[in-house]
This record gives sequence, structure tokens and C-alpha cells, in this order.
Amino acid sequence: MTNQEILGELLDLPAEAQSQVISLISFLKQKHIYSEPLSALPNSDLINDPFIGMWRDRQDLESNTWVRNLRENEWSKSHG
Repeated sequence: MTNQEILGELLDLPAEAQSQVISLISFLKQKHIYSEPLSALPNSDLINDPFIGMWRDRQDLESNTWVRNLRENEWSKSHG
């Protein structure tokens, strides 16, 4: 099917159906933007980036406890 034929089919649809097709196209475009392989992205060498692990040696931070407390606080707000 050519682009012109696809456009003709789209224009033959009722306005509501055309809107749904446009929404589907937008959804699919977003989905495929994020499915691009990381190797194709610039600066994808995160392992050697100084930002990664910059707090690794901090003794005053307990990430598991922090996450657990954050979850408990947020969940109790939404379910309490």
C-alpha cells in the first residue's frame, strides 16, 4: 500500500476513527524512540562515567533503608 493509499484510507474514516489512528501513530512513535539500542546513543559508556557510583564510599548513607522509608511514606499517603 502506498502512502497516498494509506492517506486515502485514513481520510475515508469518520473523524473519531481518524483521531484514534493519529493517537496510535503517536504511541508507536514514542515506543520506538525508546527502543533504540543504547549503543546507538552518544556517550553510552556509563560504567566509566565519574557520576556513576560517586556516593559508593559514603558511610553515612544507607540506600536500602532510605528506599524502604520512602516507599512506606508514599504508600501510607495513598492508602491511608
